[in-house]
Amino acid sequence: VVKIWQIPEYGLVTTLTESVVDLVFHQRRVSCVLWHPTANNILLSAGSDNLIVIWNVGCAEALSTLDCHPDTIYSCCFNWDGSLLLTTCKDKKIRILNPRNGEIFEEATSHEGSKGARAIFLKNGLVFTTGFSKRSERQYSLRAPGHMHDPITTVDLDSSNGVMFPVYDPDTNLVYLCGKGDSVIRYFEISADVPFVHYINTFQLPDPQRGIGVMPKRGVDVNSCEIMRFYRLNNNGFCQIISMTVPRKSELFQEDLYPDTPGDIPALSAEEWWDENKNAEPLLMSLKGGYQPTQKSDLKISKRSGNVLDRAPASSSSASSGAAASAAASSSVSSSGPSRGGDDGKALELAQEALDKVAQVMKVNDDLKKKIDDLQTEMKKFKAVFLKQELDKNPPFSR
Repeated sequence: VVKIWQIPEYGLVTTLTESVVDLVFHQRRVSCVLWHPTANNILLSAGSDNLIVIWNVGCAEALSTLDCHPDTIYSCCFNWDGSLLLTTCKDKKIRILNPRNGEIFEEATSHEGSKGARAIFLKNGLVFTTGFSKRSERQYSLRAPGHMHDPITTVDLDSSNGVMFPVYDPDTNLVYLCGKGDSVIRYFEISADVPFVHYINTFQLPDPQRGIGVMPKRGVDVNSCEIMRFYRLNNNGFCQIISMTVPRKSELFQEDLYPDTPGDIPALSAEEWWDENKNAEPLLMSLKGGYQPTQKSDLKISKRSGNVLDRAPASSSSASSGAAASAAASSSVSSSGPSRGGDDGKALELAQEALDKVAQVMKVNDDLKKKIDDLQTEMKKFKAVFLKQELDKNPPFSR
């Protein structure tokens, strides 16, 4: 099950317990979820059932099912405008697909090792992959679509056994390699000069990492020349924040570090991308002066009638439900007849339905009251922390 959560505009003040919508399709564990880079409410999910499903979250419906992988799917990545999909699979193949219908444009061997490989699209259309060699050495490669079988460059790194996850920053053209179980983060610059992938540095940490995530570029601190922010999950269960900064003496806005970056406004609607087959590059925004969020509305789920995937079962189920309803109606008429007892029984049913609705409303009111009490408790805690900080700054008996 894929659950969609709506984070409040001003952040979390209490634990979220109810998702906005549940997307149910996969028969086994879901291993990857990915938002489309330019189309609104288009989501990709990949599961251990070897299927990729394209969702329209706004309608809570599956638009397409891609069944073109014979084994477990390791990674998925859209290209810059979302018109192509790049996948790696347990069969050691790397594939470029049409995300709308699953047509395979190109297929090649990624890395010869048996452990998991990962692949991402770069902004210029090239493909960056990580994997293992025959001798189980970790390696990365750079490839060009159309010649995926012949890498531009392949470099062996070390003999560690942790799978490397590439993190790409299209604004600075940097690739960060974060291995599961590693205590280092390596970063490289992609350029047109030989050897094309240039090693820059290694960030060393004392303990290994269990997982890692990144802040979108529009969330970094431009005043301190921060170009990347990692959220690193340590073995002790704590989340460590790692900030990558470029040392600059000037306090002015550094335009070379912060070119226009993808904003928070989608370039296409879900209908334009799916029904009209449109593609568009992301809408860019400037970070000069810091990120200014746009006004967003809450996600509202409105189910459309006529979903292609649900049409056949819906018709059969509706026909069966209609037959059951007609059978129930005929049986009730024949059993009740025109007698007064039938009217009394109908009145009792209506009264019971009214009582059930009253009970449901009372339950909703009780739930809302409990949520209000929880929020008031949280506000009291925030107030206590705020007062403590004020007292620490200005002691009442200080001179």
